[in-house]
Amino acid sequence: MSINRRDLVGATLALGLGAASAQSPNWPAKPIRIVVPYPPGGSSDIIARSIAQPLSEALKQSVIVENKAGANGNLGADYVAKSAPDGYTLLLCDTGALAISPSVYTKLPFDPARDLRGVTMLAYSPHLLVVHPSVPASNLKELVALSKKTELNFAVTAMGSAPHLAGVAVERASGAKWQYIPYKGGSQAITDTMAGQTQILMNGMLATLPFVQSGKLKILGVSKGSRMPLIGDVPTLAEQGLAGFESGTWQGMLVANGTPPAILNRLNSELIKVIRQPDIRAKLAGQGAEVVTMTPAQQDGFFNQEKVRWAKVVEQASIKLD
Repeated sequence: MSINRRDLVGATLALGLGAASAQSPNWPAKPIRIVVPYPPGGSSDIIARSIAQPLSEALKQSVIVENKAGANGNLGADYVAKSAPDGYTLLLCDTGALAISPSVYTKLPFDPARDLRGVTMLAYSPHLLVVHPSVPASNLKELVALSKKTELNFAVTAMGSAPHLAGVAVERASGAKWQYIPYKGGSQAITDTMAGQTQILMNGMLATLPFVQSGKLKILGVSKGSRMPLIGDVPTLAEQGLAGFESGTWQGMLVANGTPPAILNRLNSELIKVIRQPDIRAKLAGQGAEVVTMTPAQQDGFFNQEKVRWAKVVEQASIKLD
């Protein structure tokens, strides 16, 4: 049977339009959820609530922030990884911590690299090394010396989290000795350190700085390559003997793998516009967070680099969780 060339072209165009329609639906046609896999009050939660309303205005749909805490963020991340890849369920989390999970957990119910896709990074804030004001140490050297004479408890936002591994890296590099006390989120770890139930904490600057400024926590160092005018003359950890040491929280947005490219690109574009709005940028900068944006490919590449970096620390410290 012969096929008319005009019919073939028409059929091809129809198929192309059908595929384009399938990949570029009238999105968004219903409310969007931003899942934060940690309790309220942490860095990811702060950013999610800062961008929800302007993102809603940009997309002309409701944007709802939902906290699904548990298992160091893996509960919420798994929920998004297994959601429909339609752009209506987003994950806003510390992508550095997410990159650590495959090395730490022996029974992770999802594969972040396979099941999730980066949309864009949003912000970076270095970790602050802080202590309860009663701790008789004003720098890392004094804290290390004190840790060898008395028992010190180090609050961690969750076992296997980025702040936990940063604390392990500092301990190993400095020769300090402390006990790790796990919590279910940064806000709880901060609260107990302010109350003196734990003495030391490393946590993202965005969530921790207000308590340093109020005098409820004492800062000893910052895990950034250079000093930050926002916190005065506080030296970096690199300056205090840990050459080249940097760590921090990297808040980024992700979606389920398989989300159509048209939706992924629209989300990337709108999120970058929102996070770069002068008022949001200024608010985050005033709390120690730097706006950082990426393409989806760049964020996926960053994730893979962090996965390799922290896998070495996990192996050296023999950290494994079920």
